[in-house]
Amino acid sequence: MESPTVTVRSEADGVYVVACKGEFDQDTVGVLADACDGEASGASLLVVDVAGVLFADSAFLNVLIRLRNTRRLVLAGPVPHQLHRLLELTGALALFEFREEDSAQAG
Repeated sequence: MESPTVTVRSEADGVYVVACKGEFDQDTVGVLADACDGEASGASLLVVDVAGVLFADSAFLNVLIRLRNTRRLVLAGPVPHQLHRLLELTGALALFEFREEDSAQAG
């Protein structure tokens, strides 16, 4: 399993980009939650770049849904096939706004 990493960068107008890389499950998804609840907590727009996600389970999806319910959230991609399939199978695909362009341009 590739340990997940999350990096946060602040952009103009309160936009925060959170880039996720690696494998996220119930034991490791805390790094994403901590970053979004900490450094990016004041975001007017939270852009979660999921292009580097190699694996995500329902715990990752749960964090994304919680974040979406508390602030404006965009998923930047391209969205990896496995994550797209998870969103599709759970009926959560329609909950999210997607931006397929480079995350540096999202916002």
